[in-house]
Amino acid sequence: MTSPLRLGIAGLGTVGTGLVRIVQSHGDLLAQRAGRPIEIVAVSARSRTRNRGVDISDYDWEDDPVALARRTDIDVVVELMGGENGPAKALTEAAMAAGKHVVTANKAMLAIHGQELAEAAEAHGVALRFEAAVAGGIPVIKTLTEGLAGNRITRVKGVMNGTCNYILTRMEDAALPYETVFEEANQLGYLEADPTLDVGGIDAAHKLTLISAIAFGVRPDFDAIALEGIERISIEDIRAAADLGLRIKLLGVAQMTGRGLEQSMTPCLVPAESPLGQLKGGTNMVVIEGDSIEQVILRGPGAGEGPTASAVMGDVMDIARGFRLSVFGQPASTLEAPISAKAMGSKPWYMRMGLLDKPGALAKVAEALGSAGVSINRMRQYGHQDTRAPVLIITHKTTRDAIDHAIALALKTGVVIGEPVVMAIEED
Repeated sequence: MTSPLRLGIAGLGTVGTGLVRIVQSHGDLLAQRAGRPIEIVAVSARSRTRNRGVDISDYDWEDDPVALARRTDIDVVVELMGGENGPAKALTEAAMAAGKHVVTANKAMLAIHGQELAEAAEAHGVALRFEAAVAGGIPVIKTLTEGLAGNRITRVKGVMNGTCNYILTRMEDAALPYETVFEEANQLGYLEADPTLDVGGIDAAHKLTLISAIAFGVRPDFDAIALEGIERISIEDIRAAADLGLRIKLLGVAQMTGRGLEQSMTPCLVPAESPLGQLKGGTNMVVIEGDSIEQVILRGPGAGEGPTASAVMGDVMDIARGFRLSVFGQPASTLEAPISAKAMGSKPWYMRMGLLDKPGALAKVAEALGSAGVSINRMRQYGHQDTRAPVLIITHKTTRDAIDHAIALALKTGVVIGEPVVMAIEED
């Protein structure tokens, strides 16, 4: 029989234990499909005695994950510890230096250090696979690097954080304020230990960084993404969007233009009847547009033990079959340093601001928008709150630069209370 593929797993949290379950329960099936057995040799985690609901007594234990990476009886190191630096990065570097293939779900590490790790993997002749790092169980990376390799990708967009999508859809369905749903999500265990990774859009932006690198042949550049979370979205925004036949989503968009690569992860409004608008709960969706396929929509669970462990196992199976591919779909040396461009496309915009409740306030704001070349499509004033009058404005198509200029002029009038909420309306 062909020799087994031997695994070392670092990190036995939700995904790590899910991977152990797959190997233990589907051993015969995996061997048939891979053409060789898949075996776990050793594991490493913070606590050896914790009850994880799986039996790990047959596996060697390593307190030091780097020691795990250097073992001579392991072919593939599976990194499931997380964190952009520290033990996860040390483990990955040590494994590749020792000639081990690496499978990881660590989006943060790859978004920040992806280029150097890709170069190291190729220098050592090993695979570095990360399907589980993007959109959980949805095969986005495989779709881009393999199925759509013959396309020039023109745009990628999608909902890439299930927690944010849960919060926004729950706010709408239950008519609950953000603070209430945030606490509910926290109690359900949906939020990261640092909640800003989710609601601040950072987690989703890490994913968009990796997708952009593959789709457009550029080096991962997390810092180039225009980033805004959902913390300022109110129940008033949710209701106003519904009245307009729209829904609010934390939407990642990346597209290559003549000016450079536009990348953003921000709250946007999308048509309620569109595929993105219909997306509920913790589900993710990625829409890929290319010159030959026009549009492909991938939808599925974006997190959780089963879906993410399934994605990890898919990468392990490819390595077992002898399949090799450059980390970002092409040699790391050919990835270009991206030229970042601010989104200049013309689109409608949603603006919500509080005005002083006094005569002439609304006229001053309208004049400020007009001076910036922003044309108002619809305007609505509603529900006075003490001395504050909330105002909703929908613009005709215009650019982000014009919107920013209009906001700056409006703030100078002295009638705007607080920072306005501004969201693009993505119609297609």
